[in-house]
Amino acid sequence: MPVNLSNPRPLAWDSASLDADTRAMLDNLQPNILRAHVREHLAVLILRFNDAAEGRRYLREIALTHVKSARKHLEEVREFGRTGRNGTPYVGIGLSRAGYRDLGHSVADIRKFGDAAFKDGMKRRIAEVSDPPVEQWERAYQREIHAIILIGDADPEPVERLRQRFVRDLPESARVLGEESGTGMRNPAGDGIEHFGYVDGRSQPLFLADEVEREPRTNWDPFFPLGNVLVADPLAPNPSRHFGSYFVFRKLEQNVRAFRQIEEDLADDLGLRGEERARAGALLVGRFRDGTPITGKEKAGGGPVANDFTYDGDDNGDRCPFSGHIRKTNPRSFGREVVMARRGQTYGERTDVPWDDAEPHTRPSAGVGLLFMAFNARVADTADGRFGQFEFMQRSWANEPNFQVEGTGHDPVIGQGEREIKVVFPKTWNRPDRTPAMRQVTQTVTMMGGEYFFMPSLAYLRGLA
Repeated sequence: MPVNLSNPRPLAWDSASLDADTRAMLDNLQPNILRAHVREHLAVLILRFNDAAEGRRYLREIALTHVKSARKHLEEVREFGRTGRNGTPYVGIGLSRAGYRDLGHSVADIRKFGDAAFKDGMKRRIAEVSDPPVEQWERAYQREIHAIILIGDADPEPVERLRQRFVRDLPESARVLGEESGTGMRNPAGDGIEHFGYVDGRSQPLFLADEVEREPRTNWDPFFPLGNVLVADPLAPNPSRHFGSYFVFRKLEQNVRAFRQIEEDLADDLGLRGEERARAGALLVGRFRDGTPITGKEKAGGGPVANDFTYDGDDNGDRCPFSGHIRKTNPRSFGREVVMARRGQTYGERTDVPWDDAEPHTRPSAGVGLLFMAFNARVADTADGRFGQFEFMQRSWANEPNFQVEGTGHDPVIGQGEREIKVVFPKTWNRPDRTPAMRQVTQTVTMMGGEYFFMPSLAYLRGLA
């Protein structure tokens, strides 16, 4: 039975009745796609190959010895829950269009990939998402990238050990164009946060039955079909059983000092005092720093980070503005087919406390940010009229100043482009009074470079010769 990517029920991956094709898919799928893999410590290698045979042998060896399957990952997660025994490190491999070409694939082979953005490469798509000119990217990303290798684990030692091994074993004909290093950040409650100090990663699409069953689903169903992230691997031995995912990688630098000053200035404009000042940041992000959605509460607090909510009942943006980051990037009442599986990681060293209320001038203005990573079934819109995921979200939601209603403005966090129109904010939570029109907040997140990759099946990688 072919794998049903549109199955309206979560995948019970451990079911005894699972069909052979779906079992084969899990046994040949890379980890971290269907379920996030622990990667508190992350190393990223950006590679270029100059000899097809050597590049193929190098990737094949890593795939055979270090890249576990999605099924193995899920079994390790279950074993950890039972015994507390840690699993093995995460290793993932992605190839760019140029990488496939440099590994010896023909133009006809590459045409089998259906996504236009992947086939163009990120450098040729800057106009689609208002990215900065390529000459402003970091040097490693200006060059032609062929492959990305991700290494992640809960502890730093296994990551560094594998990083050193992969660099040591790299053929002489190949080059490490660049490296990135990420370390997870958590607030005192143990929730993952990003550099602006806000809980991040809570609202993720879930594909597996055991994950979905743990979530409250009174208002919002976190289940998404496999078709949101998986596509047949066109160059694998059996594309009906072997699947992969389009992988977006972007280095996003965050000017924390500027963002915190923006929060302070907005709080002053709204006349907020004391604990109420936290609402200014929540209007920009859509959540308070502890993860409390502003559409549901006027103040932070109230227990675990909520995900069981929609914007129903807030049709005019009286609680959460339409420009709020999490409302822009996941409106919830529509656009489910656009939602990606995000697997980002923070980078950069901090000497301050990211979640406290220290003065803006004590915050970093550069050198820290997010390694944005997301799995997609479609990066770009398709010829048959289906919306893309990453590019559609960035272009038509985050960067669109008239998103849902005229005069919404850009996403205050990740929006890119000229901010020509003026905007208003709710002066009082859940009431229709608005501020006078004011300039939009300045851009505080800068794209430093990236690439579009395909994360191929293990069947493809292990078959390289």
